Amino acid sequence: MVQAAPNNRPEGKKSAAMLGVGFDCKDGQTRLTRGKNFVLCGGSQQTHEKMQETAVKINEHLDRRGKRLEDVSSGELRDIVRDVADSVGDSADD
Repeated sequence: MVQAAPNNRPEGKKSAAMLGVGFDCKDGQTRLTRGKNFVLCGGSQQTHEKMQETAVKINEHLDRRGKRLEDVSSGELRDIVRDVADSVGDSADD
């Protein structure tokens, strides 16, 4: 039986995080970026920078709405991601 590690947060308190993983690295670099509610790993320099920009802009949108990642519905997060993807020149449907 596998036992989950304790999470050190009060019972009933929600948490959420974004995970970005890039698979197009060909230069041998290991890229890792951690933020207040995200972890980005891998990717080419261009891909990793785009993931960073996307994560930061998502957090800016949340801040403007006065919300935290764990407080938004999946639909609201989807709308934010679409807005951000449009602004960084990428499609959320890719």
